[in-house]
Amino acid sequence: MNVSRLIVASLVVAVLLAVPVAPVAAQDGGEEAAESAEGGIEGQIEGFVEGLGPAGAVAVLLVGAVVLTFCVEKLISYLTRAALGLRVSLFTLAILFTGIEFDDTVLALVLSAGDLEGAALGTALGTGLAIVGVTLALAAIVRPFPVDLPTDYIVLFALGPLLLIPFVLMGTLTTVHGLLLLGFFLLTFGYIIVRERQRDTPVFRNTELGESLRADGGVAAPGSLSEIPEDRLVGGRSASGWPWMALAVLALAGIVFASMLLEAGSEVAMEGFGLEQTVFGATVLTAILTFEDVMLTIEPVRRGVPEIGVGNVIGSVLFSVTGNVGVIMLLSDLEISRSVLTFHLPSVILVTTLAAYFLYSGELKRWHGFLLGGLYAVYWVVAILVFGGVPIGG
Repeated sequence: MNVSRLIVASLVVAVLLAVPVAPVAAQDGGEEAAESAEGGIEGQIEGFVEGLGPAGAVAVLLVGAVVLTFCVEKLISYLTRAALGLRVSLFTLAILFTGIEFDDTVLALVLSAGDLEGAALGTALGTGLAIVGVTLALAAIVRPFPVDLPTDYIVLFALGPLLLIPFVLMGTLTTVHGLLLLGFFLLTFGYIIVRERQRDTPVFRNTELGESLRADGGVAAPGSLSEIPEDRLVGGRSASGWPWMALAVLALAGIVFASMLLEAGSEVAMEGFGLEQTVFGATVLTAILTFEDVMLTIEPVRRGVPEIGVGNVIGSVLFSVTGNVGVIMLLSDLEISRSVLTFHLPSVILVTTLAAYFLYSGELKRWHGFLLGGLYAVYWVVAILVFGGVPIGG
C-alpha cells in the first residue's frame, strides 16, 4: 500500500480542524441525538478519546484515517478475490458489503427509542444526499470512469427517494409505512442479487476484471490484480472464495471500527477547539462521517474496479432512503416537518435523479462531479440560511 496516500488522507482530516468560522444554529434535536446515541462500543471509544483531550483526539483522527485507508484497500482486494473464487458478481458483493450501512441502522434505532425520530430521519436523508453530492462527485472529479449498469438498476436507484413522496404527503409515518419501505428495500436488493446470478456477463463487463469473469467462469485473476501476502495464506487466487469472504468480513469490521475512531475523535476535537456549533464544525463532521464512503468509492475506481465504488453508492442511497427510514418507523410514529416536504426530500430527489442520468449516459465525467458537488454546496447554503441547519449525513 502506498504510504504517501495514508499520510495525505490523515493530514486532510487534521487540516480540516484548523480554522474556526461563524456560528450557526444546530439541527433540532442534534445535541440530544448525540447524547442518546452514545453507549456501547461507540460510547466507550468516545469516553476514552475524551480522556486524551483535544490533542489526543487529533491523534485518534490520524490513526482512524490510516486504519480506514488500510482496511478499505484490503476490502477491495478480498471482495475481488471472493468474486473470482465464488464465481459471483463483484457488484453484488459490493452492494451487500458496502451498501448496507449497519452503523446507520443502529443509530436510527437508538434515536427512535429516544423519541428523536426527526433527527434519525434527517440523518437518513442527509446520508443519501452526501453519498451522491460528496462521494460520487469526488470519484468523478478525481478519476472519471465508464459505467456499465443495466437500465433497471439505474431506475431502482432513482426510484428510491421518489418512493418517499406518498408517505411524506400523509404527514405521519407509522409502523406500516416502515414495513412497506423495508419490504421495498429487501425486494430491491433481492432483485439485484437474483438478476446478477442470471446474467451471462457481469456488471461493468468492459473492465479488465469483468472480461476475466466472463471469459473463464470467474476463476482466473486479471493481470491488474496485484499479489498480496494473503494469497499465500489462502493458497492461491484460484482457491474457493469463502476464505476471502471471511477476510472481507474482518476488513469490514476494521472499517466500522475506524469510522468510530473518526467520529469520536472529530466530536472531541471540535468540542475542545470550540467548533461544535459552527458552520465549519458541521461541515467537518459531515466530511469525516462521509470519509468511509469516499474511500469506498474513490479507491475502487482508482484501482480499476468501479463495480465496488458504484455498488457502494447505489446500495447506500437505496438503503438510506428505504431500509433505514423504515427502521426508524418500527419503534414509533413520526410527524413529518414541512421542511422535509418542501426542501430536504426534493433536494435528495433532484441530486439522485441527476446522478442516475449521468450513470445512464455510460460514463461519469469530471464535470458531472463538479455539478453534483456544486448542488450539494448550494443545498448546504440554503439549508443553513433558510432552515437554520442541515441533516448530518455519513
